Amino acid sequence: MRDEAEHKGDSAAGGPGARRGRDAEGGTLDQALLDLQELTERLRRDCPWDREQTARTIVPHTVEEAYEVADAAYAGDAAKLLDELGDLLFQVYFLALLLEEQGEGDLEQAARSIHEKLVRRHPHVFGDVEAETPGRVRANWERIKREQEGREGIFHDVPAALPALLHARKVQRRAASVGFEYPDVEGALTDLESELAELRAELAGGSEERRTAELGDLLFACVNVARRLDADPELELRQATTRFVTRVEEAERLASLDGRSWTELELADQDSYFDLAKEHESR
Repeated sequence: MRDEAEHKGDSAAGGPGARRGRDAEGGTLDQALLDLQELTERLRRDCPWDREQTARTIVPHTVEEAYEVADAAYAGDAAKLLDELGDLLFQVYFLALLLEEQGEGDLEQAARSIHEKLVRRHPHVFGDVEAETPGRVRANWERIKREQEGREGIFHDVPAALPALLHARKVQRRAASVGFEYPDVEGALTDLESELAELRAELAGGSEERRTAELGDLLFACVNVARRLDADPELELRQATTRFVTRVEEAERLASLDGRSWTELELADQDSYFDLAKEHESR
């Protein structure tokens, strides 16, 4: 039995033949979207797996598809990105259909709502507000949320379900929107070094509770540096993990070429092969 995520991806595309046929007929965007809506409704009606789904059971698939979109975009794989966008689009259609069944809204309302929201939050495009920098645009967004959308407090509507790194970045952005941040990346780096020193001090004689608390502060400071560099901490950590795996596997291969088992080597020798792997990577 195929993984259900694959099942959802196949459903989103409507089958490769169907997609090619639509292109060959010179189909339009509106017809393609209507076709997907009809497909979603039929799957909900006729597929036993789809019939039993709820928002709670579908959302894990939605999150997974969103990460796959991010991975494809970060890898610069256009074909993969196109495919993953289809999978994610199907998730939107399916969740909207569940709302429609409950009488709580539908896909049209979702589309019109985001259209109105984007127009409202871009007065520098659709109005006479000036915003020449991304920072000014972000500041305007936060002001509009507070003044026009009734959102109160600095940290309003920060999703608790966000991954920890992204949750930290969003909190930091909200604080920065009211001026509570270091003036530049050097200030963030200085704070990072300070948090590392505090962790070292706790490791020398602090309690486990204090050590782990300082570790959390250090991670929070790392996210702040990433934010000031306009880097996504979640994606950068994933990329770093991928590089580590690639380098260890290459180190193992290099050791094998020398007739040695990397897993049985002393740490110093493993480290030497790891450094060689990094050199091969940069060639």
